[in-house]
Amino acid sequence: MTDMNRRELLKTSIATGAALAAAPARVFAQAAPDLRTRRLLDIARREVSRAASQLWRTDLVGIADFGLHSSQPRFHFVNLEAGTADSALVSHGSGSDPEHDGWLNGFSNLHDSWATSRGAYITWEWYEGRYGTSVRLGGLDESNSNAFPRAIVMHAASYSTPEHVARWGRLGRSNGCFAFAPDIFPQALVRLAGGRLLFADTLGIGPSGADIARPAQEPVDFHRLAANNRAREQGALASAEQQSALERAYMEANPGLQTDLDR
Repeated sequence: MTDMNRRELLKTSIATGAALAAAPARVFAQAAPDLRTRRLLDIARREVSRAASQLWRTDLVGIADFGLHSSQPRFHFVNLEAGTADSALVSHGSGSDPEHDGWLNGFSNLHDSWATSRGAYITWEWYEGRYGTSVRLGGLDESNSNAFPRAIVMHAASYSTPEHVARWGRLGRSNGCFAFAPDIFPQALVRLAGGRLLFADTLGIGPSGADIARPAQEPVDFHRLAANNRAREQGALASAEQQSALERAYMEANPGLQTDLDR
């Protein structure tokens, strides 16, 4: 082999090696997450780190951004392993939005406030309740420590659908639970149940990743609201008991008749 041939062979070998070394970078190159996804990933990592000792799984995190209007997809399923996030509609509590304008006024941890609570939650087991299959939640912060005794859960609801938004311009309100559209809830159940983290706050991160401008909201007197809610429930219970007593008295006076109590 001549010197010229050796030099050509060496050049070819070096060029081939360089191409092979560069190939994996091209094959496995992925687009960087957008700004909103990067911000959500940072928040998810921060909250997982803060609550790690109490979580069973840390691969997926649910982030409810109540700084956005209820007509916007503001519940984010954040996949820390894949570095991705996708979003869905979620309702907030009626106590947190007394005007029912779709914006959250504030958070509360009070019993009977029917409000949303800020903070980190752990998802527990699913069960069959008033709204069908639901997921129990445990509050991990002082700001949501009453989540379990208040029966704050994840569940499906017809008032949390795009159709509801199309008709009313906003979602309906829960009693403080995280309510999803019936076709979305199974995803929340499968992806988040079983000891994963759910975090709720007024982050206000818009679709572009920039902070949105929220309209000013009136503060809520949650103690007064909770007292009013208790009085309303007690009044409804007394009314139902009175109705039952009247039905029983009428049945006793007319033993041959049948009432709804017998059906």
